[in-house]
This record gives sequence, structure tokens and C-alpha cells, in this order.
Amino acid sequence: MIVIPAIDLKNGQCVRLYQGAMDLDTVYSDDPGGTAAGWQEQGAERIHVVDLNGAFEGHPVTSPANSLILDAVTVPIQLGGGIRSLATIEQYLDMGVRTVILGSVAARDPQLVREACRAFPGRVSVGIDARDNRVAVQGWAETTDLTVLELARRFEGVGVAEIIHTDISRDGALTGPNLTATRRLAEHITVPVILSGGVAGLDNIREALAHAGPFPNGGRISGVIIGKALYDGRIDFAEAVRLTRG
Repeated sequence: MIVIPAIDLKNGQCVRLYQGAMDLDTVYSDDPGGTAAGWQEQGAERIHVVDLNGAFEGHPVTSPANSLILDAVTVPIQLGGGIRSLATIEQYLDMGVRTVILGSVAARDPQLVREACRAFPGRVSVGIDARDNRVAVQGWAETTDLTVLELARRFEGVGVAEIIHTDISRDGALTGPNLTATRRLAEHITVPVILSGGVAGLDNIREALAHAGPFPNGGRISGVIIGKALYDGRIDFAEAVRLTRG
């Protein structure tokens, strides 16, 4: 299991939202490239980037900031937010993004996910953001009738690299992640699952390590995304890396 620092971009700045509300944001930096380089220097094996404007508007918005991040680091970048077409996926991969994250479109057009996995093997992940176990879309502004597991099972065996599971109620709240729900998901699918939302301290990471699997079905929790706790200084990222490396 690895720990993955998050960079959420709004209007080109590094921010953190509270429970996904765009008007409840805290700006931490106006230097996305420098922020990414800092996480790499502290041992990041991968960086999680979200184009928040793109997630709400339904098309990529923060390309200049993304380019600054890609130019600043050599570790893999996983990026999501507003990706709705094969052309956009190809554009990001050509820019140097290692893995694209399909969120809203995965719920609305699962066939696109399957086509993307065939066209770009190993480079497509699915983001499942949940509110009370129901899948939320369009930058978390709308909640569907789909359960997390129903959506995840649509992508078994199609080549999805990972599923990123976020409990919206925990995101940015520093109340601890919903490890129970994430573990339940990992126990019922074979695609590796990344835990996201609410990580507040090293104890949360220790607990995730203890429950990461692998499980009898072959599933596992492959990573933990950390956001606000890093920017608020509650977690020393280098220490988190040492912890997960044993």
C-alpha cells in the first residue's frame, strides 16, 4: 500500500474543499509545480491531481497548472476532473499523465470506460465518489441511485487499473476515512481500491495498512490519498512514506 499526496486545483491554485463544496475552499498555494516537487522530494511515489473546475463544468479547465506539475516532477501523475471523451484521455496521456481518472462519465457512460481501457491498457482508473453509499457525479453536485458496489462491478475484468473510493462526507473534514466502506468494496471486487477522504493522522494510515488485504477474493486496498492533513501539518508525509514502506 502506498500513500499518495493530493493536489486539488481550482482556478490554477492548490486548494482543499470541505465535503466537496466549491465555495468552502482553502487556498494553500498558488504554485502547483512547486507543491508537486515538494511531495516528490519527501518520497511520493505518485501524485493525485484533480481539476475541480473541470469536474464541475464537465470539461478540462486547469491545463496550464497541470503542465506546471508535469514539468516539475518525474513520479507518475494520476489526474481526473471533467474527462468525458477518448480524445481528452489521449490528450492527457500525451501530455505525460500516467493514469487518467474517470468519475462522472463512469456512472453515465460505462461503455466509454471499457473503450478507454482497450485503447489505453493499464492507464485508466475509475473514481467513485459516494454520499451515503450512493454515487455522486458532476463534481459531487448530483447524487445518483447507483450504489458504490453496483458501479464498481460494472468494471470487473475490463482492465481498470484502480478504483478510487471517496466518502464525500469525510473529504476535507479530518474526521478519519470511511475504511469500513472501502474495505467492504475491496472485499467484493478484484480491482485494487484506493482509500480517499478524511485521513487525519498517521493512526488512520496504520489502520488502513492493517486492513489492506489481500482478501480472499483477490481484492486489496492499494493506496491511501492524503489531502488536507498534509497541508495543515497534521501528517508528516515523509513519515507516512516510511510507515507504509515498513
